[in-house]
Amino acid sequence: MTADDSIVPAGHDGNQNAARLAEEGHSGVRNPQDTSSEENFKSDKISYSGAEAASQADLPKYSSNEKGRQTTENAVDSGDEASVGSIRGPRQWMGAFGRFYSGYKVFFHLAFWMVWTAWWIFGLVFHRHDHLGWLKPTLLYIGITLRIIFWWIPTSVVMRPAAFVWNNTVYRGYQAIPSRLHKPLATLLAVAVFLIGSMVPKETGDNTRANRAISLFGFVVMIAVLTITSRDFRKIPWHTVIGGMLTQFVIAVFVLRTRAGYDIFYFISFLARTLLGFANQGVVFLTDDSVPKLGWFLTGVAPPIIFFISLVQLLYHIGFLQWFIGKFAVFFFWSLRVSGAEAVVAAATPFIGQGESAMLIRPFVPHLTLAEIHQVMTCGFATIAGSVLVAYMGLGLNPQALVSSCIMSIPASLAVSKMRFPETEETLTAGRAVVPEDSEHKAANSLEAFANGAWMGIKIAGMIIATLLCIIAFVGLINGFLTWWGKYWNIHELTLQFILGYLLYPVAWLLGVPKSDLREVGELIATKVIINEYAAFSALTKDPRYANLLPRSKLIATYACCGFGNIGSLGTQIGVLSQIAPGRSGDVSRVAMSALFSGVLSTLTSASIAGMLYTESMASSAS
Repeated sequence: MTADDSIVPAGHDGNQNAARLAEEGHSGVRNPQDTSSEENFKSDKISYSGAEAASQADLPKYSSNEKGRQTTENAVDSGDEASVGSIRGPRQWMGAFGRFYSGYKVFFHLAFWMVWTAWWIFGLVFHRHDHLGWLKPTLLYIGITLRIIFWWIPTSVVMRPAAFVWNNTVYRGYQAIPSRLHKPLATLLAVAVFLIGSMVPKETGDNTRANRAISLFGFVVMIAVLTITSRDFRKIPWHTVIGGMLTQFVIAVFVLRTRAGYDIFYFISFLARTLLGFANQGVVFLTDDSVPKLGWFLTGVAPPIIFFISLVQLLYHIGFLQWFIGKFAVFFFWSLRVSGAEAVVAAATPFIGQGESAMLIRPFVPHLTLAEIHQVMTCGFATIAGSVLVAYMGLGLNPQALVSSCIMSIPASLAVSKMRFPETEETLTAGRAVVPEDSEHKAANSLEAFANGAWMGIKIAGMIIATLLCIIAFVGLINGFLTWWGKYWNIHELTLQFILGYLLYPVAWLLGVPKSDLREVGELIATKVIINEYAAFSALTKDPRYANLLPRSKLIATYACCGFGNIGSLGTQIGVLSQIAPGRSGDVSRVAMSALFSGVLSTLTSASIAGMLYTESMASSAS
């Protein structure tokens, strides 16, 4: 890990706080004064010191690898170091290659960077003006270059000057404004951004300003509902709410209205779709070439889930996933003023799933406040995981909508949960974003991690298949009874979807769905809540009743159904969190229904924003 990845909000001495924590032996927070060049992927924790750190007297010493590590180091005297090799951390390089790599690491990194530099230059010369383009390889090359640079140079070289400029420009102007005007001005700014972004573009087809105004009105109605039904509306952190909603809207504008945003997310979705091909190679080996073409859930969705989870476990073992999630989480932790545990789970959920994201903060789960438990569950309900994202792209859904919806759900779930269930207690991870070490479940090497991931993938895919089978069968049972009962009223197609389709008719209208498609979109949202999002997506792409939906309706429906907010996931989350912290199972069950409601509403806010920003140019990618 580089010497200083800490990000300290203006007006707080985060360096002193981090140094004090380091002196107390809490290895989860590094001392910013230590400028030695550590190895990022060898760190089992990614920590960010910040303002309002929780009282360390009550902080459990979860990261207790230090004693075992110290014992091991003491067992190796100076005379043995030449033959045994130095012990540098919890992830030890074993064997001759590991010792050779450690001694000549700078040359390995230089050679690696030179290969990528040659690749980038070659691409610029020969492919700049063809279909491959220059933007995506350039962004990838910049990312690799920065990663190698900051492997050897502390990020404080960049962050400290940036913090100095920020504190003496933007933050100084912020302090000059009277504190009583902060919320009103922030609200006016948010309203202005939403109005300009949704109303300025010209009208085309069914993309009228009237439809956009309905979507905007629906967004306001959802905020009003959350405020009215809040656990304590007087304690709603409006900084988090306004910041979350603005971030959600800006992400949507970047993806749906700019060429650069479209290209970046198209590239991300292309990489995700490529995973389907790799999983299909395994399916072909086990069966034959015709099986991946059958379009079955068992052969088309389950294999990518298993492969993706196995890959995630491998990335987690080598430390890349913790590093990436930690970097991603710090933005939401620092800008939206949420606790470290909430930021980590919110950032991780779109990538690794609702249950697995909670595993990242396993040591902290027994000590979470009710609001934090509510937030953790809301994040899970508000989005889908990367393991099923690639499978849903295989159904023919708009890949940019799916990927952008996952990212938009992060600030949306934080904002919605804080409105519905604001924090009223002192949080243990206030001021820190920490991915703690889970040494209990750590694999011995990468091969074991990959194999464990495959086994976990089988269990998760099996659970999904079994849940689908039982829920769909149960819904069929209820629909069978309703149909039989309805015939005596001369209603021949009385089903749960039919009933909820009409009940959700106003919801579809508030999202900005054209009048001709209101009942159909309402039925799709009902299917997603009752069964799951796969059933809704499958119906959207394969059911003849939805084949004639307008492009605007299809895009809004895609966003509205892009989340795990359904009854089956309710049981999954209660089960996972109760297993992690058995003593909190009562609290988990107490907030579960509220979290499900918040998660569904978070997804609907993204659909509403999609309705504000929809243009006719999106019709081709939405089909």
